[in-house]
Amino acid sequence: MTLLESVHGPDDLKRLTLEESVALAAEIRSFLVDKVSQTGGHLGPNLGVVELTMAIHRVFDSPHDSVVFDTGHQSYVHKILTGRAGDFDTLRQKGGLAGYPCRAESEHDLVESSHASTALSYADGLARGYQLRGQRRHSIAVVGDGALTGGMCWEALNNIAASKDRPVVIVVNDNGRSYSPTIGGLADHLAKLRLTPGYEKVLESGKRTLQRTPVVGKPVYAALHAAKRGLKDAISPQAMFEDLGLKYFGPVDGHDLAALDEALRRAKAFGGPVIVHAVTRKGNGYPPAENHEDDQMHSVGQIDPESGKPAPSNGTSWTSVFSGELVEIGKEREDIVAITAAMLHPTGLGKFAKAYPDRWIDVGIAEQHAMTSAAGLAMAGMHPVVAIYSTFLNRAFDQLLMDVALHKQPVTVVLDRAGITGPDGPSHHGMWDLSLLGIVPGIRVAAPRDAERLREELREAVAVDDGPTVLRFPKASVGPEIAAVERLDGVDVLHRPAEGETSDVLLISVGVFAGLALEAAQRLTDQGIGVTVVDPRWIYPVPQVLTELAAQHRFVVTVEDSGRHGGFGWAMAAALRDAEIDVPLRDIAVPQQFHDHATRPEVLADIGLTAQDVSRRVTEWASSLLEPTQKSGQNVSGAQRI
Repeated sequence: MTLLESVHGPDDLKRLTLEESVALAAEIRSFLVDKVSQTGGHLGPNLGVVELTMAIHRVFDSPHDSVVFDTGHQSYVHKILTGRAGDFDTLRQKGGLAGYPCRAESEHDLVESSHASTALSYADGLARGYQLRGQRRHSIAVVGDGALTGGMCWEALNNIAASKDRPVVIVVNDNGRSYSPTIGGLADHLAKLRLTPGYEKVLESGKRTLQRTPVVGKPVYAALHAAKRGLKDAISPQAMFEDLGLKYFGPVDGHDLAALDEALRRAKAFGGPVIVHAVTRKGNGYPPAENHEDDQMHSVGQIDPESGKPAPSNGTSWTSVFSGELVEIGKEREDIVAITAAMLHPTGLGKFAKAYPDRWIDVGIAEQHAMTSAAGLAMAGMHPVVAIYSTFLNRAFDQLLMDVALHKQPVTVVLDRAGITGPDGPSHHGMWDLSLLGIVPGIRVAAPRDAERLREELREAVAVDDGPTVLRFPKASVGPEIAAVERLDGVDVLHRPAEGETSDVLLISVGVFAGLALEAAQRLTDQGIGVTVVDPRWIYPVPQVLTELAAQHRFVVTVEDSGRHGGFGWAMAAALRDAEIDVPLRDIAVPQQFHDHATRPEVLADIGLTAQDVSRRVTEWASSLLEPTQKSGQNVSGAQRI
């Protein structure tokens, strides 16, 4: 039996000797490379936190002590040590192990965290709650140095430091990177700390020597300690934390299990808020990750475990199409500036940054700041392109509304991973953006159906100079080009009923659902139902021509890959009411609930967003809406939704 096979929970880990634990760390790394290379997932971050996670579980008593990971992608080792190693063949697959902490999986998973910079607030609340209930329990927050670039962390630190008797242990996993190298003043501070670990060892050695010296030793040490503090403040900015009232331990070698054990035991015994600064290496122990220049294999698909090379691609990604076109636009326009929130390569801005090094900005994990800074850039005469994941737009909504839209600033927001994303699970599905964007006055939102439309609509977006524009596309491969049979005031008609067929249904598809809508239309045509399929291209504000087309049909169906509540279907219904066009409307969209991880096609099938599902539902609606009319000869009245 291997050491890994003998560990089914933290208690088993505690029984191992230090030497056995070091050997276990090596087994865990091999296990991670083997399993993640088959399923894909966050490899680099987890290779970097093996010893750190082991030390936390050796010192603290989970789940009695609460361990919260920020962000949750660094929790694979935690899952292994809490009895889930046997499930790693199913990692990020439908019905299998989640890629982030999951409360349904284990009592050791308290927070299903995957948006950054939240763990300290959770830990603060947990500690307060335990104190109010008279419980002596520790709250441990494992925070990446990238997460500390988010303002919410500092709001939490301010509150944590105010209560000296609440045992909150903040473990800073400092690998100098979030997705890409960590950017900003805080990163510079931590980098200086990483450069001075030997200084701490010398100071500790001198302390022991002086304190053992008879008579004069302790007084001399006291005097030197006072001088040392001044010197230390000049050399390393750990005073930044201590000035907040937080005890600081470190920096500690994040791959030295004995040193981590000692630091965490001291932190546990302290009894108040403590920061333990652990310096780690992302991708540690796996040469392909250590030598991966972009992001130390932060997130991978299926790879060859020996070489680290990715499996053959299934096609061209939406992200890469956007990336290439933005570089071309940047060549033509010197006012284009690209902004990323710690995800230079995942959002496709790497090529732009390389081509125009003076015109890209990484603000760290700070979407709110990114949006308002973009407003300032626009006020200064530039045209910023802010590229973020759709799910992270939630964090910057107030800034988009009040700082960009209110001031009618020309900022283009590019939302990658819109709609159902797949294996990353409920917090990463980009199903909220249309519900949010629909209430922003003056917003213009485009959803391309293919690569050519993405290029076209991106150019149209950056040409707008009197307000914000948004472009959204999914995490998927780009399908074949879908040609329009005609364009009406910017709206593409993709299919019309043949001559002699009735115009029963106006089927409006949003973005990538154009192919699905065309397939559904063919099924409906085979059943004698006349269908017109249109792609609005620009969905907000609702184009007037859509209401005019609706008036020419018996009923309207919208199909979108965003949340149903407040989505495009709702906006279309409102447009029909405003135009006083009494045509029934039915909307098909993502149900307003949290959806588990699986592949994008699997999730879409589960929620009824396939061509077969759409054609079946439209057939049912046609049966109830059209036949009574045909029998009575009366007009259908009253715009309806279900």
